[in-house]
Order: sequence, then structure tokens, then C-alpha cells
Amino acid sequence: MNARKQMRLPTGNDADWRWQGVVARDPGADGKFFYSVKTTGVYCRPSCASRLAKRENVAFHKTQADAEAAGFRACKRCKPGKPIFDTGFNSGGRFYETSHECLGMTPSAFRAGGENTNILFAIGQSSLGPMLVAKSAKGVCAILLGADPESLVRDLQDQFPKANLLGGDKDFEKLVSKVVGLIEAPRTGVDLPLDIRGTAFQQRVWRALRKIPVGTTASYTDIARRIGSPKSVRAVAQACGANSIAVAIPCHRVVRTDGGLSGYRWGVERKRALLERETTAR
Repeated sequence: MNARKQMRLPTGNDADWRWQGVVARDPGADGKFFYSVKTTGVYCRPSCASRLAKRENVAFHKTQADAEAAGFRACKRCKPGKPIFDTGFNSGGRFYETSHECLGMTPSAFRAGGENTNILFAIGQSSLGPMLVAKSAKGVCAILLGADPESLVRDLQDQFPKANLLGGDKDFEKLVSKVVGLIEAPRTGVDLPLDIRGTAFQQRVWRALRKIPVGTTASYTDIARRIGSPKSVRAVAQACGANSIAVAIPCHRVVRTDGGLSGYRWGVERKRALLERETTAR
């Protein structure tokens, strides 16, 4: 299953494909163009890990000289003047880790924004709309669903404000394909390495959610009892809402005691669609 088409950059002057390259932090776009941000006065390479700017503040330049002639200075983070292989990709375009600090990161450090951590991500498309998959050195740390790629990237930035967010390479598509498989064919039972970070209580809840079989549901009250905190129903609901790894941590399988659907971080309609797909899948 082809979850995400690898970005093939055309040679025309259409700004849209360049903007998509910036949103996706696509390393394949590096060297093909540069972009500047009028609110900061800097210009960057497309794969720059800096916070995504608003589209109306972005302009594109064919060369560095063009960007500098327009009055912009080089970004100190992505250093657009350096060779492309210095951005974290070797000459073959394959990502390699430049820091393994996230392997020993404490939950408090992770919640603080993953400082000095490299996080790969890619935006794919499923029947539920755009989705974003992000992975640290330890495992998948976010699966986000939404209406458009830009909001997904900003959501990821809000979760990891101090991390280095890097566009995934071609091999990363295999991981995205597995996530799409969880959505489109939930009974395939794809096992993903996860980097689950949260409070001790949240992690207890999320472990319980992962034990809910495909095609079944549990109530918030059920989960509270299963984790040994029968009076913590509201806290269980809050932990479900704080889950940032959609589908792999199946918070969509938690319903009200009467079986009705309650809130879902990514919309009740997506929750309903996921449950219907799981109960009807063969």
C-alpha cells in the first residue's frame, strides 16, 4: 500500500509545490529553492527544522543570492550556505541520527519539548484525511489526524517545541504505510515501536487502551477499574484526550457507559468511522 507519494518536485514556477516541500520538511527539495520569512528576515532551505511560518509570510527564491538580494539573511539553524549533506542526510539522501540523547530522555524532559532531539515526520493521506506520523530514535511518538497538513505540523511543533523536526526520508514511507494499514485494515494487527511519554497515570491508561481488542469497546468506567482507580473516571477521559498517538493507542475504543460516543481529539466523526470499520472488518 502506497501511503504517501514521495514528493517529486517539478521544474515550473508554481509556488504550491514549493510550499508543500516546506510543510513536509522535504530534504529532496533542498538545493532546488530557498524560502524566506518576512517576519523574521531570514531565508532557509526547505528542510529547515524551524517552526513553520504562516504561508502569507513566506516567499520563494531560486538561489541564495536572490534571497540575499531581497534583503534576507541566512538562517543560523539550517545554515543554507552549507552543503546539503550537513543537514543530517548523507549523500544518498538517507537520514542518520546525529544525536541519541532521546534514548535516555526522562518523561519530564520529553514533555518540556524534546530539547536537542531529532524527530522525523511525514504527512500522509488516509480515508480519514491527512495524517502526520512522527518518530524519535526510540519509536513512533505521534500519529496526528486533521483537516490539513499545516495544522498537523503546528500541532507537532506545539508538542515538541525544542525538538529538531526533520522531514522523513524515502524509507520513512514504510512506517507511514503501516499506520495507514492500522486505519484502513485494523485487523491486520500491525505492531509499531512506540515512544510513549506521559505521566505515570496516563501511561497506565494508555497501556489499558492497547489491551482493548479490535472490534470491541470499553467505557471510561471500565478503564478506571482495570487500572485500579475506579474513582478516576474523569482523569481517564482526560488521559484519552491527551493521547497523541492515534489508532496505535486506540482511545477511539473508549465510549460512554451507555455505549454512546463522547469527545475524541480528532473529531467524533473520525471516531465513529474507526469503530464502524473495526466492527465490520473481516
